[in-house]
Formats: sequence, structure tokens, C-alpha cells
Amino acid sequence: MPKVLVSDPIDQVGVDILSQVAQVDVKTDLSPEDLIRIIPDYDALMIRSGTRVTKDVIEAGNNLKIIGRAGVGVDNVDVLAATRKGIVVVNSPEGNTIAAAEHTLALMLAMSRYVSEANQSVKSGKWDRKSFTGVEVYKKTLGVVGLGKIGAHVASVARAMGMKLLAYDPFISHERAEQLGCRLVDLDLLFQESDYITLHIPKTAETTHLINAAAIAKMKPTARIINCARGGIIDESALADAIKSGKIAGAALDVYEQEPLKESALRELGKEMVMTPHLGASTEEAQVNVAIDVAEQIRDVLLGLPARSAVNIPGLRPDLLEQLRPYLQLAETLGNLVAQLAGGRIESLNIRLQGELATNQSQPIVVAALKGLLSHALQERVNYVNASLEAKERGIHVIETRDASIRDYTGSLHLSAKGSLGEHSVSGALLGDSEMRITSVDDFPVNVPPNRYMLFTLHRDMPGIIGKIGSFLGSFNVNIASMQVGRKIVRGDAVMVLSIDDPLPEGVLSEILKVPGIRDAYTVTL
Repeated sequence: MPKVLVSDPIDQVGVDILSQVAQVDVKTDLSPEDLIRIIPDYDALMIRSGTRVTKDVIEAGNNLKIIGRAGVGVDNVDVLAATRKGIVVVNSPEGNTIAAAEHTLALMLAMSRYVSEANQSVKSGKWDRKSFTGVEVYKKTLGVVGLGKIGAHVASVARAMGMKLLAYDPFISHERAEQLGCRLVDLDLLFQESDYITLHIPKTAETTHLINAAAIAKMKPTARIINCARGGIIDESALADAIKSGKIAGAALDVYEQEPLKESALRELGKEMVMTPHLGASTEEAQVNVAIDVAEQIRDVLLGLPARSAVNIPGLRPDLLEQLRPYLQLAETLGNLVAQLAGGRIESLNIRLQGELATNQSQPIVVAALKGLLSHALQERVNYVNASLEAKERGIHVIETRDASIRDYTGSLHLSAKGSLGEHSVSGALLGDSEMRITSVDDFPVNVPPNRYMLFTLHRDMPGIIGKIGSFLGSFNVNIASMQVGRKIVRGDAVMVLSIDDPLPEGVLSEILKVPGIRDAYTVTL
């Protein structure tokens, strides 16, 4: 009989489901050394946020077939190491949707009616009604930043409460927004017109401190902000200053840049500030839901069935996984790259398999490209199981073509993304068994390996421009790891691709665009 280790506390219903097909051992508070020592005995591992499943744990798990995270994020699992070993990693991306949405609405109402402060006042023996005159949400404008499942549910309930809805989500179609009763707008307009602003986006390089002093300056003095998504999306110092000075009316936070919250100016604020200790998923129902969801997936995989919410590659044998892995990584990398070059809302993705790749199994490669396309915005919410569905819900039209006649490389992949800001394309190929190369950008030929941080420019092919960019970056202490230029004709347009060691400092990209001869410039983080 298979053996399952549960190393974090989960609801008993999850243990009961697993017990149908396996011997279940619940051993919590294991040290990393103890986990590595006992994991070889187990076929499956079920965790929450407490257990860190490192590469060493995975390497020791010689019998592991699946790792299940009872929750959304899988930051505490080395997914790449698990994938390489053929271990399925699953989570519960929808188990806490209602809990997080309802907590958002609870904070909005509590902030509007000063529930927490009024509660403390009465409990202290007072009867002070005048100090707690609140505001109604009825007919107020709610700006929803991120229309994923949680944001969509918040929007639906808010609409039923009589609120007007604005939304910002560059990866969702106007049709989907209209179904939810939302008017899709740009971020600046949302900031300017909203009475309430609620955040439902992952924390990325682009969304870190999305709500900062400059953003707050665009808001109404009566605006109120709610964040039950991720800490770090809000500049907490700027938020505290804005509330103290009356630039905005208040805020309600469930997540923070550092958790547990330490010394913070937010603690010094009065009734305008509502704070809870990361309770978004802390309902009895949510804990039951994620336990059931993940336990059922572990049970299915142990029975030889596919998992429905795998964050890596579900249903592939380890030998097939190893054969396809380099192409899947190439497709995901190119999808991530073309999404950042295109920017804005993607309307269509053309995936062309070339050379010998055109004769191979294509569906996993298409899914990998979609996962890369959406991962920059959705982070852990997109995986190899739901990438196609997420793309469909966002109105992204996917076109797959094949061209076995192209012989420049044994097998190559070409992606073209059309979006609200224009159209861009990239091609890539494998050298040897697994060495990835970007072989074209917007049909300009190049040959560069993908890098964590990259800078792309479109410029006139003219003497001195490469030196100007190099000197300019050097003046900001930006080190260039590699550089290549691709052109079609002499003295025409050209593309320059630079791999850099660190992200560009803030404001540098706008300065690059001022360099004579530079037509456009993009930064990419892979």
C-alpha cells in the first residue's frame, strides 16, 4: 500500500480521503534533517506553508510521485527539482477564493463604518456615536485591480450591493469585464475615479509598490484602499503618510511587506486604518476545501489518474517528461518573453512549430507557451493544467501552425503575440540537447541565450549608437553580460539585445528612449 506523509496540520477530512488508498502518517513540526531522513519511505507528501520542500528533500524522496500543497502558493516547493525528477506538484488554486473575496468585502465595510474602533469603544464602557459616522458603499465606485477569480467574485458581490465598477487587468478581454459589470480602464483612470480600490494581483517586479506616493497623489481625498492579495504591492510608508495627511480617507490591509508585521507607522494610525493578520484564507470552509482538493488529487495520482491542478506537468511519464522538458522550457521562456515585449492585453498568440519540432507532440508545447505568456501577470495562478482555460477566459485566440520545411535548426519555435499595444514576435531553438537560444526578435535575426534580465532596443543602424548605450548604462553602474545586434539591411532598422546582471534602475529606460536613434526599448525579466 502507498504511504503518504502529512507534514503540516490539515483538516481531518483530507486525511480520511487519503486513507482510502494509502497509509497516512501525520508528522508535523519536522526539522529539515528529519524530513530528509524519512521522506524515502513515502510515495506522496502533503504540506501547507510550514514545510519547505527543498531540492535536497526531493532528491531524497526516491519513491515520491506527488507533492500536494493545501493552498495556492508553492513558494515553499522547489518545483523545478520536482519536475526534473518526474514528481507532480499540485496545489488548490480555487480553494480559498470565496474566503479571500469575502474578507476583502468585510474589510471594506469595516473600514467604511469604523467597526473595529466602535467595537473597542463600546467594550471600554463608552457610548460615543458621533465619533463613528461612516460612509455608505452604495453607488460608490469600486476599482478592482486584477479580475481573476477572487477579483471577479468581489466585483460580482459589490455590483449586487449597488456599487459602480471599474477594473484594470491587461490580461482580460473587454467582453469578460462586461460580463462582470465592470468598465475596463487604464490604471491612472481607475486611481482617479475610484472611491474604493481593491487589489487582487500577484507580487511581481512590476507590481511591487504599485500603490506608491505618485499613485496615491492621483486619488480622491475620499479614496480608500483594500489589500488582501500580497504584501509589498503597497508602499506602506507612503500609505501611512497619505492617511496621516488626509490625502486619502483610509485603508484596510490583510497582508504586509514583512510578516509578522514588526515596527510600522501603520500601527500608529487611528480609525482610518483597519488591519488583520493575513486572514484571507482563514475560514473553516477554506481549510476544508483546500484539504479536500489536494487530498483528492494525491489519491488520484496514486491510482494512476491525472491531477487537475498540477503546477508542473501532469500526466507525463518521467521518460516522456525528460524527452520533452527542453522544448517545454523553450516554449515557456519564449511565451514569457513575447508577453513582456507585447505588453498590455494580449488578443492572440500564433505558435508555429518548425523543422522536426513540427512532427512532434504539440499540445504540451502549446500549453507551455501559454503558461509562459500568462505567468508574468498571474504567477502561481497559472499552470500546465489551467493555462489553456485562463487564456480562453481572457479572450486570447490561439493559432497553432506547423512548418516542417524550415531547416535552420533541427527544431525551432516561433511565437507571435498581438495585443492592445501592438504586435511582437520571437523565435527560439535548442542547441545540442537543451541549450536555449533566442534566434529572432520581431523577425530581426539574433542568436543569444535567455538571461534573467534583458534589455531590447529598436534603433537606426548607425555608427556610435551601440557605444552610446554601453556608456550610458555604465554611468548607472549597469554591467552588460552580453550584447548582440540583428539587422535586415545596412543602415536600416536594427534590434539590439543586451543581457545585464541586474534590473535597470528606475527611470533609466525612459532616458534610453531619449538617445538619438533609439525608436523603442523594452526591459524583460525571465
